[in-house]
Amino acid sequence: MLNSTLKTILLTGILSFAKGTFGQSGDASLQIALLKYNGGGDWYANPTSLPNLVSFCNKNLGTRISEKIETVEAGDLAIFNYPFVHMTGHGNVVFSADEVQNLRNYVLGGGFLHIDDNYGMDQFIRPELKKLFPETEMVELPFSHPIFHQKYDFPDGLPKIHEHDNKRSQAFGILHEGRLVCLYTYECDLGDGWENAEVHGDSEEKRLEALKMGANLIQYVFTAYH
Repeated sequence: MLNSTLKTILLTGILSFAKGTFGQSGDASLQIALLKYNGGGDWYANPTSLPNLVSFCNKNLGTRISEKIETVEAGDLAIFNYPFVHMTGHGNVVFSADEVQNLRNYVLGGGFLHIDDNYGMDQFIRPELKKLFPETEMVELPFSHPIFHQKYDFPDGLPKIHEHDNKRSQAFGILHEGRLVCLYTYECDLGDGWENAEVHGDSEEKRLEALKMGANLIQYVFTAYH
């Protein structure tokens, strides 16, 4: 069961952000984090992506998020300090029993986990998500879902940033009591689109698409249910 003190810390942070930092000036008050995990996958991929996303949000949404991105391990209680945690990589992922419990407590307590397949993660992350939510099936989000209709409108759902296997991009979600607690973006590669332009050579149009969709995620997480 989630420790009530930890839940209070997390929800207080989210509420203060949602109510007090959008559109206000001043020093950054909250941080988002990158998830470090075991299994051998490159959890550290795309080092410029989250700072660029935060900068875009601060400029275009009026947020006050720190551009210093923290790294948090899956089993660390420090995860409760971050309302939004991003996970990416190309390879293997393994969550221990303690990490599963910690991550589950985090998202059920009000946190949000965004998993972005950087190409090659899919076969590994799906069984680990089943460990996290054995009672809940991951579902593809319809194009009408609010996550696609925040400040920026995506009537056709998740944008396609990189080709990979030439499959359509898909946004899968895990919902708990009507709240989207985990988003898994597949065949899209938002994180690559958030990186510096010279890293992948993406067009400005593609990078802007990715950043706008990322901004929608941030806006949704900090406002939709609080």
